[in-house]
Amino acid sequence: MLREQEAQRLHELGDFLRTRRARLAPEDVGLPRGGRRRAPGLRRAEVAQLAGVSVDWYTWLEQGRSITVSTQVLESLVQALRLTASEREHLFFLAHQQPPPEKDMELETVSPTLQRFLDNQGLSPAFVTGRRWDVVAWNEAARVVLGDYGQMSTLERNSIWRFFTFPEHRHVLVDWEGHARQLLAQFRATCGRYPGDPYLTELIQDLMLRSPEFRAWWPDHEVLGAREVHKEYNHPQAGSLVFEYLSFQVLDAPDLRVNVYTPLDEVDTPAKIARLIAEGSSVSR
Repeated sequence: MLREQEAQRLHELGDFLRTRRARLAPEDVGLPRGGRRRAPGLRRAEVAQLAGVSVDWYTWLEQGRSITVSTQVLESLVQALRLTASEREHLFFLAHQQPPPEKDMELETVSPTLQRFLDNQGLSPAFVTGRRWDVVAWNEAARVVLGDYGQMSTLERNSIWRFFTFPEHRHVLVDWEGHARQLLAQFRATCGRYPGDPYLTELIQDLMLRSPEFRAWWPDHEVLGAREVHKEYNHPQAGSLVFEYLSFQVLDAPDLRVNVYTPLDEVDTPAKIARLIAEGSSVSR
């Protein structure tokens, strides 16, 4: 059974490489077209040339033979075949059965389309977090309910840092401990996707020093995916606010996560948020 699964994995890897090769023309990668081609796309020899490997070795890889593939060679194939971030991850899963090592972390931004999505949520506070849990975009409802992210430092915009080191959270969020344990388990799952990331490593070390709860719970190794939950806040201006919370990944940018707080009719939450927005109120916490 295991041998069959391995053969299937290698077959999928070969098919994936063939289809990526077939969609590229020589001029797409800076090569001359040359003579007439029997099949569309790049030739195996051209991919091998671009990736810096032998034609025989690349041919064996496409044929699904069980050969050793280094991370460096896979990265060369990523460049040669002009793979997207999602395709790069897929290639590494097929070849190494694990995600690729993270590249240098460039500044994370959201597309204009995603920002419009946030803005169009109206009375629902909505924001986007990156791979390190930094808030990188938000709407007006999030600003007046959760805090003015535009006035915060990068560290203050980190969701896990604010949650565990800002005392105000314990007063405004009902059942802080329950939500904190769940958030920590989700953060642990994220860290498992990016082992060795220096920013996350430093963040964990700082949290171990600053937060007794983080220090006590982190060794438990609890892991949890995103969940739909209710959250209740005691907002200093608006009073009690009740939400349904939903979090989901962005398909085109899987390192980004959209977080939406849908206000419930309980305790007139929508009307209270509307007043906060109208008054231009902001709470920095």
